[in-house]
Amino acid sequence: MPAFAVPPEHADLRAAVRRFLAECSPEAEVRRLMETGTGHDPAVWKRMAGELGLQGLIVPADHGGAGAGRVELGIVLEEAGRALLCAPLFATVALAATLLLESDDAEAQARYLPGIAAGDTIATVAVSAADPGRRPPGSGVAAAGTAEGWRLTGEEPYVVDGHAADLLLVPARTPAGLSLFAVDGRLSQRRPLQTVDRTRRQARVTFTDTPGELLGRDGTAGPVLDRTLDLAAVALASEQAGAAAFVLQRTVAYAKERVQFGRPVGGFQAIKHMLADLLLESESAISAARWAAAAADEGDPDLPALASLVRAYCSDAFVRIAADSIQIHGGIGFTWEQAAHLYLRRARTSAQLLGDAAHHRERYLQRSMA
Repeated sequence: MPAFAVPPEHADLRAAVRRFLAECSPEAEVRRLMETGTGHDPAVWKRMAGELGLQGLIVPADHGGAGAGRVELGIVLEEAGRALLCAPLFATVALAATLLLESDDAEAQARYLPGIAAGDTIATVAVSAADPGRRPPGSGVAAAGTAEGWRLTGEEPYVVDGHAADLLLVPARTPAGLSLFAVDGRLSQRRPLQTVDRTRRQARVTFTDTPGELLGRDGTAGPVLDRTLDLAAVALASEQAGAAAFVLQRTVAYAKERVQFGRPVGGFQAIKHMLADLLLESESAISAARWAAAAADEGDPDLPALASLVRAYCSDAFVRIAADSIQIHGGIGFTWEQAAHLYLRRARTSAQLLGDAAHHRERYLQRSMA
C-alpha cells in the first residue's frame, strides 16, 4: 500500500506552486486569458519552466528535467486545478511527455523532451477528448508509408490544446496496427472550438497527407497508449480533486459570511448537512487521487483498474461539489461575476475528458475481473 506521510520537499513544492499561481493565475487573469486567442500567457509559460521547472517535472535529468514522479505531478496538478490555470500543462506533461517516456523511443525522447522541459515546446496527444469507448484512439487517422516517409490523413475532433501545440503526438492506424507518430503542429489544420470550459482549450485537428515521424515500432502503440491514458487519468483525477477542495473551501467561507434571516446561512441545518456531505466527497477524492499517484510510482500492477476507479470517483465528486456550491451561493451563484460557474464549467468538461465516469466504471469492472 502507498504511504501517505508528506515529506518536507512535497510541502515545499506545493507551497512554491501555490505562491506562483496566486501571482500568475488569480481570477482576474483567468478571465482575461479566457478571452484570448491562445488561452494562455506565453511569458507565464516560460516562467513556469524557468522558475519552477513544471514542464520538466517528470522528464529525466539527462533530458533537462527534474526526474520526479507521479506524486509530485499530482501535487502540481492539484494546485493548478485550484487556480483554474489557463496553460497547456496537462496536455504537455500529463499527456505528451508521458507518452514519450512510455514509448521507450530513446531517439524521440532525446529530440523532444528537452524542449518540453525548457518550456520551448507545447505538446499534446491527438486523441479525442470525447469518450474513447465510442471513438477509440487512432480510429480517426490513418498512416501510410511512402518513399518520402510516413503520411497521415484523417481527423481528431476534440484535441486538448491542439490549437497551440508545436508538437502533436498522433496515434494512427497502419496496416500493422496502431502506431504513434510525431507531427509538426504547423503542418496540420487546426480549428479552435468553442467549448463550455474556456479555461482549457480544445481544437479540431485535421491531417491531409501530413508528414509524420514514426515513434517506436510500427503497430506496437496499443500498450504504450493504454499506459499513457491510465497515467493521464490519474493526473486528471489529481487536478479534479484539487479544484473540488478549493471550491468547497470557498463555499464554506461564503456560508459563514452570508447572512439571511439574521444568521449566517451556514448555520441552517440543511446547509450544514450539505457541506458535511461535500466534505466527505472532497476528502475522499483527495485521498483517492493521491493513492493512485503513489501506486503509479510504485509500479502497482493493479494501476489500470485503480486509475479508472479513481478517475470516475473524482469526476463525480468535482461535479457534485461545483454544482452544490452554486446552490449554496443562491442567486448570486448563477451570475457571471461569481467564479462558481467557472469551476462548474471545468468540472463538467473534465468529467468528459478522455472518458466519462460511466466509461471508466466499465473499464474498472473489465480490468478488475481480468
